[in-house]
Amino acid sequence: MVKKSLHTPLYFEEIIHRISLLAENAPQRWGKMNASQMLKHCDLVLKVALGKVELPEINMLFKTIGMATKIEMQIFNNGIPRNMPTFQKLIVNFECDFDESKTNLLNTLKGFRTASENKDLPDRHRLFGKMTEEDWGFLEYKHLDHHLKQFNV
Repeated sequence: MVKKSLHTPLYFEEIIHRISLLAENAPQRWGKMNASQMLKHCDLVLKVALGKVELPEINMLFKTIGMATKIEMQIFNNGIPRNMPTFQKLIVNFECDFDESKTNLLNTLKGFRTASENKDLPDRHRLFGKMTEEDWGFLEYKHLDHHLKQFNV
């Protein structure tokens, strides 16, 4: 079973290509965000890995759920559950410019690749706990894949 990761050039380019295929008016299969909002949301989530967005502390129950979810995703190589709760800071329920959101996400992806190559990703995540470089590449791929599937790309 192949574990796709943003650290693997083939899968990094796959994500870039899928983002390029996304249309502004693409209908979502689930959830409340439109395509522009989803791009902005994914950009914010990637910025957590780059230390540009700081998430608030959470209680032990949520940390336990987060760590269990991370382990389950790694063991079973499954995706992120639909309509999974997220941090308030990462919720995008306001209008976004599609082209600007797409450009920003692509630039943040390049920043993520650079940080990864420089082994400069954080060793902890507020929800998922201890993180390795491999964890970041795998979980960020899964998050982007989840939202691109949401819009059929």
